[in-house]
Formats: sequence, C-alpha cells, structure tokens
Amino acid sequence: MASPRPSRLRSLLFVPGDRPERMCKALASGADALILDLEDSVALSGKEGARSDVAAFLAEAGREVALFVRINPLDGGLADVDLDAVLHARPTGIVLPKAEGAASMADLDRRMRERGDSDGLILPIATETPKAVFRLGEYAGSSARLIGVTWGAEDLPAAIGAMTARHADGSYTPPYEIARALTLMGAAAAEVAPIETVYPAIRDHEGLSAYAERGARDGFLGMMALHPEQVPIINAAFTPSEEAVAHARAVVDAFAANPGAGVLVLDGKMIDGPHLKRAEALLKRL
Repeated sequence: MASPRPSRLRSLLFVPGDRPERMCKALASGADALILDLEDSVALSGKEGARSDVAAFLAEAGREVALFVRINPLDGGLADVDLDAVLHARPTGIVLPKAEGAASMADLDRRMRERGDSDGLILPIATETPKAVFRLGEYAGSSARLIGVTWGAEDLPAAIGAMTARHADGSYTPPYEIARALTLMGAAAAEVAPIETVYPAIRDHEGLSAYAERGARDGFLGMMALHPEQVPIINAAFTPSEEAVAHARAVVDAFAANPGAGVLVLDGKMIDGPHLKRAEALLKRL
C-alpha cells in the first residue's frame, strides 16, 4: 500500500540514519516530513548499521509524518545497497542527492521499480554539481514520482572550487543566488513544490526566521531543517497568515461574484488574473 502523498511540505527535518533514538523524537517535532539520512551525516563505517536502523524505524512508524530516506548518490556504488535495505519498508519517498535532471529521475525510477516500488515519491537535491544546474529545466514532465525540487549550497561551491557560497552576513554570493533562483523556476515549471535549502546556523533563530520568511516571500513552499528547534520557526514562515488567507478569500469571492470581469477593485486596489491565481494557490496550501 502506497503512503499518502503529503498535502504540504513546509518543514522537512533531517535525522541521521545512525541515530534511531532521534528518529522517534523527531516524529514529535511538528515537521511535515522527516528525511532519514544515509548520506552525509553517516560515516562510511556506519552506513550498514544505519540502513538497518532506518529500515526498522520505517517498519514500525506510522505515516502521519511523511518519511523520506536520503540515499547516497546514484553513481557512487552505495545507492543500490541503500534501496535494497529500505524500499521494502515503504518510505514515503526518496531524497536523491547529486541529482542531474531527467536522466537521474529515470535512473532512480528504474531502480525503484526493480525493487517493487511503483509509486514512492522522489525529491531531488538538484544543484549539487555544475552539470545539475544546467538541467533544472528538465524536471517538468520527468516523472509522476516528483514531489518537489530542492537545492543545496554546500556541495556546489566545493565542486567548482569556490571558497564559500555566502557573504559574511550569510547572504548568498551571485553564483548561488542563481542556483537558488533556477531551483525555484524549475520547480514552478514542473508544477511541484520548491523547497528551500537548510539554514546551517542552528542556534541563530532570528536569522533563520528572516531567511525562511524571504524564502516564503520569493515563492518557496517549504524548507529543510537540520535541528528540531528550527521546525516551528520554519512552519510559521511557510504557513499563510490569517490576514493573507482572508485577503485571498476576498479575491476569490470578488471574481466569483463578477465572473465576466478581467479587472476588479478590492480595498481600493486593482486586482486581475495573476492576483486570482496567486490567491487560489495560497488557499490550496491550507
């Protein structure tokens, strides 16, 4: 039986795959999804044990919270072992690192089908190699499994030899602003959720709040988290405010009452088709 498709992904909390005691606690964090990590947070020597721990947790846990597994990259020799270990326990989906467009989606889809999984979801981390950036437009139509597109600001600078992806104030340097923007556009073109990357300063709650709010402003619908304390801050940023919901309903109601109108005035301001589309999209997130 397939896991339900998540209705929203405001917050996706990483949990190291070799820390089973954290997995149970993470279920109570308020996150919309957990990402049980078999990649970067687990040393090579610990991966076998982590696979067993993740599979055991998946077998026992319910799916009130969506449960994804981040496997190792497809070309590194570990992905197949990861999939062998966890797919029988039916995770909600797979988070794919080092994804490079439609070819990576097709490759992972094939490997999942070979293991009897025909409907598990895929969330690609889509900017971790230079080649990947040029393939962000390929996710549209690539697979029915695609649930969103997210990005990362750590592997890419390492791959191209940059010293850092960030200015001293934490904002991104121009190459990584481009990667972020193209992720947003690629997800929108594919009509799936754009997911903002992590905020690594886990104790900087004020900075996280500002970062998440900028993400929501720009069109991201959720964000990955590194620590449970980040989850409520992220959820707040990506949950429409009461005022925003009331305004969206007023826009929808105004056009419903005037079905032949292309332009209306609401609260002294002009509204037209794009305002209606934005209002309808906001209300679908509730």
